[in-house]
Amino acid sequence: MAEKKEKIFQFVIVGGGIAGVTCVEQLTSQIPSADVALITAGPHIKAVTNYKQVSKTLEEFDVEEKPSSVLEEKFPNLTVIHSAVKSVHTETHSVETTDGRVFGYEKLCICSGGRPKLLTQKNPYVLGIRDTDSAQEFQKRLCKAKRIVIVGNGGIALELVYEVEGCEVIWAVKDKAIGNTFFDAGAAQFLIPSLEADKPEVAAPCKRTRYTTEEPAPGASQTFTADRSSRGHGSGPTEPGSALGPDWHEGIALRGAQQVSRRVSVEYQCEVEKILTSEELLNSPQQTLRPESVGSWPVYIQLTNGKTFGCDFIVSATGVVPNTEPFLHGNNFSVADDGGLQVDDHMMTSEPDVYAAGDVCTACWEHSPLWQQMRLWTQARQMGWYAGRCMAAEALSEPIELDFCFELFSHITKFFNYKVVLLGKFNGQGLGPDQELLLRCTKGQEYVKAVLSGGRMVGAVLIGETDLEETFENLILNQMDLTPYGEELLNPNIDIEDYFD
Repeated sequence: MAEKKEKIFQFVIVGGGIAGVTCVEQLTSQIPSADVALITAGPHIKAVTNYKQVSKTLEEFDVEEKPSSVLEEKFPNLTVIHSAVKSVHTETHSVETTDGRVFGYEKLCICSGGRPKLLTQKNPYVLGIRDTDSAQEFQKRLCKAKRIVIVGNGGIALELVYEVEGCEVIWAVKDKAIGNTFFDAGAAQFLIPSLEADKPEVAAPCKRTRYTTEEPAPGASQTFTADRSSRGHGSGPTEPGSALGPDWHEGIALRGAQQVSRRVSVEYQCEVEKILTSEELLNSPQQTLRPESVGSWPVYIQLTNGKTFGCDFIVSATGVVPNTEPFLHGNNFSVADDGGLQVDDHMMTSEPDVYAAGDVCTACWEHSPLWQQMRLWTQARQMGWYAGRCMAAEALSEPIELDFCFELFSHITKFFNYKVVLLGKFNGQGLGPDQELLLRCTKGQEYVKAVLSGGRMVGAVLIGETDLEETFENLILNQMDLTPYGEELLNPNIDIEDYFD
């Protein structure tokens, strides 16, 4: 490519989400004199605020959208370039933006995030929720809706199902239980009553069990209804671009057109077979709906369990695909099976001087036995921070070790208004039959699960105000043999913290 580079920066970061912004902050604090450029499509960036280190590996923070000028005021050597990236040329170390400008880099970090995996492209009745823009579009359409179908079983689906009021919700999940990405069937059973009621329940006496869960029979659906008064909400930001914050629904009142406050039916173990208009449905050979209900809905969804539902629109909340689009052409990036750019333990891609962090990348070093990658806020922040450290260390010729945050997976979030803490192999990921689960559950109050392997704790799920996260984190990190304690480990009458201080 012959165009002249407008300017060569020491560091160029692509993407104004959490990973990119954290990377910029880290670089500028390590090398204050460095010439840094942030290329971002939207006028706003995502900033981490109210950051709290809760324990060795657990952290809590809020995510706020701010104008990018906030960053430029804070870091005098930072240039923010408002444009999308058209292409990257790793051989000439240059980036071309869609408005035709070309910038050189000594080191580049790609933090372009992920985009929603849409069930189908270009269907006006299928909405993917990923950023504040699509959340507002959703709110606009919801206020006229009587029934929607939500497809997906991750965080956004869980939050939507809980927050949407005044509209019937049909929730299609491919697993045997809700929230499969985050917790097991036991935790799902603990949370389900929140879909039915809005009244605090009297805490039942605690039973500790090694559990089995009853599943709904294959093909059966569970229905939950509730009458809840709507909650007041402030107003939310409106900019295109990066992913939603953990409290994204706080700023928008999610109310549909009907009087009933909440009515959710869950269809388990099914996926989407077809999305049809009423004409297509009338002409389809296996037309299963009663004729009078055909035509009364703008769109119909046929599930693999044989059921067909009409609805006002469909929400696709089935996770994200790494946003590698503008970077692959003409370069030799190694791409992982999940579509992410492969990075090593210094966040470097296979192309020289190119790093990546956040949802766009796939961690391809040999993971600690207690860590796994999940495309979450916490990991976008950790990876962006660590990528910034690595880029600075390389520029200053300093050695750097893999950061401690990659020793143990940890995540704090909120679902259905409960605090949820996930540690290590919280779902027994990859442990095989040798694992043992200890469980304590007080209905409406707390759910505590410890995953043990070979007598040592390797994971935990804590829902509610359990105050056990630090103790459990320590037990997992120091791999102490817990066999002597047996089920007493979760005995509520024993103050476990005193044991292991």
